[in-house]
Order: sequence, then structure tokens, then C-alpha cells
Amino acid sequence: QLQLVESGGGLVQAGGSLRLSCAASGSTFSRYTMGWFRPAPGKEREFVAAISLRGSSTYYADSVKGRFTISRDNAKNMVYLQMNSLKPEDTAVYYCEDSDGPISDLATDFGSWGHGTQVTVSS
Repeated sequence: QLQLVESGGGLVQAGGSLRLSCAASGSTFSRYTMGWFRPAPGKEREFVAAISLRGSSTYYADSVKGRFTISRDNAKNMVYLQMNSLKPEDTAVYYCEDSDGPISDLATDFGSWGHGTQVTVSS
């Protein structure tokens, strides 16, 4: 498993943008599918987005599709989440997570995560 450190969160007005970053270490980054998750009422973690090993495939929750973009840079061991047109309901702590399986939206397919980064969207 990877060691993951998220950053880039902050306070932004509705309609604004943020770019989250996740730095990975401890193993071969390019061997892992990566995902972003956030807590949600009634769920341990809610899927936000995922990206395949080389970045050729991406997958988004319906709630963020068209607004968020996940990307990765395997040379830098980094994964990113560009968040545009933010809404108050996007307020959450965001976690990046790794999976040694194929791209998925299931939290149970993902493993380690960091301390997260807080995103707060004001109305």
C-alpha cells in the first residue's frame, strides 16, 4: 500500500474552483488505481472519482460529473482533483485512496488513505 498525503483544500465561494493534490510514496505508484472519496451521511465514504493505472480511464460520481476532473502524473507520484463550479454540498474532507484492482466506485475496493484535506464551500 501507498502512503498518501492530501493537500489543496480551503474555503471557497459557491461557483469557485479548487485543485486538490495527493502525494504518494512507499510503493510503485503506477501499479495502483487511484480514487477520491469523501464522507457522506449514512455512508462511511462516498465515491467521488477514480482513475486507472496510466490515466486512460476515469470514472465519476453522478453528483460531480462535468464539474470535477481527476488526473495523475506517474512520474511525480501525484494524483489531482480539479474541482470547478463548487456547490455547498461539496463541503467535506476529501481523501485520496489506492486500489490494486481495476477502476471501481466501491469504497471496499480501495485501501489506505491519508489525513484528508478540508473543502468548505460557502453559499
